[in-house]
Amino acid sequence: QVQLVESGGGLVQAGGSLRLSCAASGSIFRFNTMGWYRQAPGKQRDLVATITSGGNTNYEDSMKGRFTISRDNAKNTVYLQMNSLKPEDTAVYYCRYYDGRDEYWGQGTQVTVSS
Repeated sequence: QVQLVESGGGLVQAGGSLRLSCAASGSIFRFNTMGWYRQAPGKQRDLVATITSGGNTNYEDSMKGRFTISRDNAKNTVYLQMNSLKPEDTAVYYCRYYDGRDEYWGQGTQVTVSS
């Protein structure tokens, strides 16, 4: 079992920044991929960005240049730095862990961007 605890969400004005964190604990496999997904009301859950334990990153195209994913393997923590936020970035942001065998999701953290 892997537990994921997200933090850092909140209310921010358009153009502002937020930094999300996701701390993983439990039976963490050395080689894994962690990432962020988001789900707006009435919409499906979409990819934001992922990062492997080796540091390889993947972004949804519209997030490139504004969002940056990073991780600290020693702390089993993944971060999402979000800059130049827009009202359309409003969503619940979920952390995901995947190691090729098991998949786990965090409980989600709300990000609200006001215009």
